[in-house]
Amino acid sequence: MKSFLLCCVFLCTMLPRSNMQIAVPATVLNCCEGDILLLLDSSGSIANYEFSRLLHFTAELLRPFSLGRGHVRVGLLQVGTNPNLEFSLDIHNSQESLQKALRRVIHLHGDTNTVAALRVAQQLLTEREEDVPKILLWLTDGVQPGDVEKPMTELKAQGVSVLIVSTVHGNYQVLQRAVTPPLESHLYSVDIDNINIITEDLREAIIEIIRAERLRIVHLTSHNAVLQWRPVLRADSGYYELWYNSMLKTDSETRHILSGDSSWVELTNLQPDTTYTASVHPESNQRLFNTLSVNFTTLPDALSLAVVSVSDSGPHQIRVSWGPLQPGQVRRYMVEYGAIPSGRVQTVTLHNQRNSTLLTGLEPGTQYLVTVSALHKNGKEIAMSVRACTQEALPALADLQLIPVESQEVQVVWQAHQEGLKGYYLKWEGEDSQRSSSKSSFSSVHLSPTTRSTRLTHLAPGSRVCVSPVYSSGIGDGLCCNAESHRDSSQGG
Repeated sequence: MKSFLLCCVFLCTMLPRSNMQIAVPATVLNCCEGDILLLLDSSGSIANYEFSRLLHFTAELLRPFSLGRGHVRVGLLQVGTNPNLEFSLDIHNSQESLQKALRRVIHLHGDTNTVAALRVAQQLLTEREEDVPKILLWLTDGVQPGDVEKPMTELKAQGVSVLIVSTVHGNYQVLQRAVTPPLESHLYSVDIDNINIITEDLREAIIEIIRAERLRIVHLTSHNAVLQWRPVLRADSGYYELWYNSMLKTDSETRHILSGDSSWVELTNLQPDTTYTASVHPESNQRLFNTLSVNFTTLPDALSLAVVSVSDSGPHQIRVSWGPLQPGQVRRYMVEYGAIPSGRVQTVTLHNQRNSTLLTGLEPGTQYLVTVSALHKNGKEIAMSVRACTQEALPALADLQLIPVESQEVQVVWQAHQEGLKGYYLKWEGEDSQRSSSKSSFSSVHLSPTTRSTRLTHLAPGSRVCVSPVYSSGIGDGLCCNAESHRDSSQGG
């Protein structure tokens, strides 16, 4: 009976704890920005009870943090025979979502293949480009983790902080070499039943790494700068003191007082291409805060495009040129063009070292609106437009004449526009070809592109003569004439 009462007391004491609301430390909310990847030993050397306690410990450890991009991102990678990514860093943006996910984690069992899991961890922690602190929190029993020294060294060389919680006092030297100093706050060996005693110390060690006490430049031009910081005050708990000046000391220091609910400020009327130093200090009667500082250099003044011109105009092309080149200030150039009034607009993007381009595939005898935009590195866009006309398309062949020379001889003469021509195709037939297929006859010859006339002999009266242009793609449309019988050779047919 006594043992039954003790059991009841134990259950009554423990059951409410699983559902109770843990008080969230106010100093932890919105305190930090960084990535925390949990490397959880889920192998067969971990007992089910021990695995469950590790998950509960992790849930309480992370409960106070604000989650999501711009705050703390949490991922969970399980160590087993094969690595198992339970959830990646981008999945959970709220504590409710994270806590539910942790309660759904299933024990893998199997071997302790920590080395394979570390390869995955390295990829997860280094694929993000943002400059935020990164932590690998390894939860293990310390039993035969494998040859982890090399991958751990590589992780630390890439700026990842390694913290370890071991539930068995084994392989201490291996864990000691794997952890990031200082050992006293980053390496914990604790009995699984007493693991909750290290929660606050480990959390403070994490906060020390990812505490977002920094001043950032989030927008910069030649005359303006926007500074941003993580708020640590409220409107009724203090204020921020801001001061800034140029590093050249060409102007006096500027000071401003900002309200306690501020988290950004825009500095205006700055000098272009000048280095400044700025500092923000939170003032409060409740606690002391560090001063946040940053140095930045304003962008050079953006120059407008001085000239845009067109040249090399043809029936199907226009060359557009502009200046001056500004590779130090311009990221790229963009040329937009379309037929007036409502033609389809096409775009060409060019390197900042280019100052001209040939627009091809245009319609002949058409007016185009051409706009050249310089996309500056400071975000500004400066554009200039011109109107340009393509030339009228000249016919490949014109004015075909058959000039009688002697009996049954004619001089074939034509005019031509030589651009793109590979030669001419000349063909002639007798008039009998229309009367009887048995008497039909025709002849043909290819001529060079410089040819403008040729003589045909033994030509039957009424023969039809055709001259066609030859392009790379084939034979184009030609001109045809019928040869007439004339005694007077001065008349053309």
